[in-house]
Amino acid sequence: MDTAPLPFTLRQMQYALAVAENLSFRKAADLCAVAQPSLSAQVAALEEALGVTLFERGRGGVRVTPPGRALLVRMGRMLREGSDLAQEARSFVDPLAGPLRLGILPTLAPYVLSFLTPALQAAFPRLQPIWIEGTTATLTAGLRDGGLEGALLALEADLGDLETFPLGQDPFQVCLPAGHRLARGTRPLDLEALEGERILLLDDGHCLRHQALAACGRTRVEELGFRATSLSTLVHMVAGGLGITLLPRLAVGTEAARATVILRPLAPPVPFRTLALAWRPGSYAGPSLRQVGAEVAAAFRKHPDGGR
Repeated sequence: MDTAPLPFTLRQMQYALAVAENLSFRKAADLCAVAQPSLSAQVAALEEALGVTLFERGRGGVRVTPPGRALLVRMGRMLREGSDLAQEARSFVDPLAGPLRLGILPTLAPYVLSFLTPALQAAFPRLQPIWIEGTTATLTAGLRDGGLEGALLALEADLGDLETFPLGQDPFQVCLPAGHRLARGTRPLDLEALEGERILLLDDGHCLRHQALAACGRTRVEELGFRATSLSTLVHMVAGGLGITLLPRLAVGTEAARATVILRPLAPPVPFRTLALAWRPGSYAGPSLRQVGAEVAAAFRKHPDGGR
């Protein structure tokens, strides 16, 4: 890298571009809020530093020279890069005033982004959340290597030393095919009632699979060999009479509308997953993510199927 100081400044380039756009030193000075003699001197200093005449000055007005046109195009690009650099630096000073890369589980994204996005926009008008779906392992790796600033995860998974902000509990319900022996009635079901049932679960890699197995506890259920990659697939398989499954309450409203299934609540102690916003220890965005977590938790509480 060449460490020699440059003989010109970005401000001089701004003055020159203003002259080129207005073809007038007076108008350029007014636009830049500087005295015309000062602007003229800075443009002349830029020309001397470059060794190129950018403008022809005469009674007929100001004209951009051919070499000036080529160089001013490059100056425009440099100034845009400088502006982008300044904006990115401001986003680091205030993570809530620009893009923020946030991970989210695929068992959450389809059910919560529709109400989380407007809630965050209302609370932080300058925030630009960039949502990235992934399994727990993928998202925690993204947090640790800096690819993500925060992620919506379940505390029941192994999150290591990540810092977290609890968002609430997402209780499980039993999803049954219409006509199933347990589909009748409205009282909450005891987990023991699932004894001997065939249960459909997500594929390995989805933490919700392990949480569902843990929820069944000592109840002897038969896990079917097929493992789905989404809750929607599980629900449609249940609708087809292939077995039962457990759904987190946040997914119930959406998935129950897509297929003919029966949802039954579970009797206390109701199994649940605990949702949280997580980030790497010592992250510069930690204080801001706590603010985001508080708004997300509030949005969950307000939503009909939200956490408790």
